[in-house]
Amino acid sequence: MPGTEFSHSPAPRPLPGTGRTAVVTGASSGIGLATANRLHDLGASVTALARRREAMQEGVGERDIDLRALDVTDREATAAALDHERIDALILAAGTNVKDRVLAGLSPESWDALVRTNLDGVYHCVSAALPALRAAKGIVVIVGSVSGSWPDISGPGYQATKAGVLGFARGAALEEFDADTGVRFSVVAPGVVDTPILENRPQVPDAEMRAQMLMPEDVAAACLFAVSLPPRAYVPELTILPTALQALGRTS
Repeated sequence: MPGTEFSHSPAPRPLPGTGRTAVVTGASSGIGLATANRLHDLGASVTALARRREAMQEGVGERDIDLRALDVTDREATAAALDHERIDALILAAGTNVKDRVLAGLSPESWDALVRTNLDGVYHCVSAALPALRAAKGIVVIVGSVSGSWPDISGPGYQATKAGVLGFARGAALEEFDADTGVRFSVVAPGVVDTPILENRPQVPDAEMRAQMLMPEDVAAACLFAVSLPPRAYVPELTILPTALQALGRTS
């Protein structure tokens, strides 16, 4: 009702208890950085992974977060970075897009770059972390995209990789359930978010349009919801859209 004030209960504390560990990729900016900071602020022991260590250091400030430089396309380096004995939450936010995204102009090099980061990178991280996830009965949250399920203007290469991680998560979740490991997989699928990846658009959005987009903190909140659930519950897929710009089925 107009004028009614609603009280909001405190957000559930993720990863309750001592010694709980979260690992976040793509943590130098955008969704990954916002998620790493929020997890830390709510009490988790956080390892942040990204290619740009200096950007991570600037973004986390004085927070006590374990910063590790990593390119998730490097399988051996990823295995070395994910050397934890247990991981309660693995949030995979590393991703990229390219300017030459239209099919007629999509180069083989750009296709390879999309697949290596957006799809191979997810596999490398999950494969390396799986023993630690099983030890903790943990959860994997993959930051996908609404474009993985619905057509839009992000380009068929990008859409293919985001559809790929959705299929990967579904299959992995089924296998881990059948094996009774306790490991859960969630995909958070945002619409357009005001992050540095927008600089790779053929036409960079103006300030007015950016103001209507999701913010990284909005998507981080969705990730935190997934990892805050008790082991008896999980969200396989969660779509979050900017109210003023997108609706399911629209292409712009």
